[in-house]
Amino acid sequence: MTTYLDPHHTVRTDDARPASPVPIPTRVTVEPGPALLAGIEHGASLGAHRRQYGELPRLDRDALHDLVGRVRLRGRGGAAFPFATKLEALRRGRRPVLVINMSEGEPASSKDAALALTRPHLVIDGAVAAARALHARELHVVLPGDRPAAATAMRTALAERDDSVPVHSHVATPRFVAGQAKAVVELLAGRPNLPVTSWKPDAIAGHQGRPTLLSNAETWARLGLLVLRGEREYAAVGTRDESGATLLTLSRPGADPLVREAAYGDRLRDHLPAHAYGRPALIGGFHGSWATWETMASARVSVPGLRGLGVALGAGVVLSSPAGQCPLTLTSQVVDYLAGQSAGRCGPCFNGLPALAGALGAVRDGSGGPVRVTQLATLVERRGACAHPDGTVRLVRSLLGTFAAEVSAHGEGRCLEASRLRVVPVTAREFAS
Repeated sequence: MTTYLDPHHTVRTDDARPASPVPIPTRVTVEPGPALLAGIEHGASLGAHRRQYGELPRLDRDALHDLVGRVRLRGRGGAAFPFATKLEALRRGRRPVLVINMSEGEPASSKDAALALTRPHLVIDGAVAAARALHARELHVVLPGDRPAAATAMRTALAERDDSVPVHSHVATPRFVAGQAKAVVELLAGRPNLPVTSWKPDAIAGHQGRPTLLSNAETWARLGLLVLRGEREYAAVGTRDESGATLLTLSRPGADPLVREAAYGDRLRDHLPAHAYGRPALIGGFHGSWATWETMASARVSVPGLRGLGVALGAGVVLSSPAGQCPLTLTSQVVDYLAGQSAGRCGPCFNGLPALAGALGAVRDGSGGPVRVTQLATLVERRGACAHPDGTVRLVRSLLGTFAAEVSAHGEGRCLEASRLRVVPVTAREFAS
């Protein structure tokens, strides 16, 4: 286990928008894992990387497509999109542009930062392998604007290499929506790093109208591991139906995050820190869904499995609600923050999200009820120019559905979480069996 300190991290004090209840961390702890994070104790340099993995093999377009299809490689972003489908869209198009998206605008996530600090060359190898196979014109790396240590680590790694594909780096705006695909394409074009409306997928018409393959750091690192280790070793982790592993950012407000790697099929509870036991958690990040402890205690780490429970894994965030803070209060703070993070370019974001935040705040304070919240959520949903309003509504709906009793209690001027503080907390050991 290694803890990384970011000595150059500073908290912005000139921003009038609501602050995140989970600030961008100055420390992140990363544990060795079964796949990507195996051997991180040997260092992040190119020399250490090559000693562990060897030289990067060359694959042609068809071989790469077949390889990712056989292991059913999914993207490790919010949608878990099949990577082979993205490649299929590029197979007969013009020479594509590739993008490593490490903007990590989600404050509760630290997995891109963890990879930058421990496995930068696996990330780059995945993108370079794809660039060679697809005869890509160029590779772009989007670095985080508010995580200096991660950005510096990636610049150091890029400077160590001499790959055949031209590489360009960019710095994302420190904003939640800056990592959205269309916002990244805008950044590459030199325009404001904010999402815009577009009716064509990036794989068809992205940067400069060219086919663009854009994925986050973990997706590229998984591809790098697959190319370097091969199908058999990659599929040795996970289950027969869902091979591989995924990174989890385990955090709570006021605490430094922990990044762990969990094999698909593992019990989720086996990867949770002690403070999370017995507590509800927000799964998938600020655009995710609430899960009760009973749901988490029985859940497996699985994309379809968690979807079936109504709590999509998303970006792999497990944000625990700390004792003494009810989920309604935390959700209200998150929605306040999200309302201030929008591009403000369409009605649902510019007017709808602030109204939704206000209505949820009234429920929290006992001065309003959930009916108005539901009305506003319906007005906002599926009407935005990007996915930001829909993700925010997903969070709000999950709160109302999962914690109906807490919502009702606040309407009566009570808080169930406050009353639980008088109860002796349950220890992790009691849940261990």
